[in-house]
Amino acid sequence: MAPKTSPRTRQTAPERREALVQAAVEHFAQTGLHGTAVSAITDDVGITQPYAFSLFGTKKGLFLAAVERGCERIGETFRAAAADAGDEGPLAAMGAAYADLMSDRSLLLMQLQGYAACGDDEVREVVRRGYAQLYELVRELSGADATELQGFFATGM
Repeated sequence: MAPKTSPRTRQTAPERREALVQAAVEHFAQTGLHGTAVSAITDDVGITQPYAFSLFGTKKGLFLAAVERGCERIGETFRAAAADAGDEGPLAAMGAAYADLMSDRSLLLMQLQGYAACGDDEVREVVRRGYAQLYELVRELSGADATELQGFFATGM
């Protein structure tokens, strides 16, 4: 779990928001949208639940931020891998980087929890949008055609 923030540490709202999202990824990855208590996340960060709700509105809002964070991390990983791609080419480099990234068990589980919660319309839209953005990013970075992209995503990137 995320380290607890000292009650004496003064942080800005964006810093608290970041700490909450990091802790949320850890918690939601383990117990999902419906099985996670917001109090567990706020306890790790050292803030009150009302403050967390003032930042995210609802528990689902915090969950959606955690889902988006996962997509952002994958996108950042793909950009870095494509920029450093050697002879294997950007698509292979992105695939290898994704495999390395998925060794972060919380990120992998958070991704799966996002898919599992897609029965909810809002969650489904955020997951769909994130996946579409990753697809477009890979297309742009690799220059791959539709068949290659289908293979890349169908085999777990």
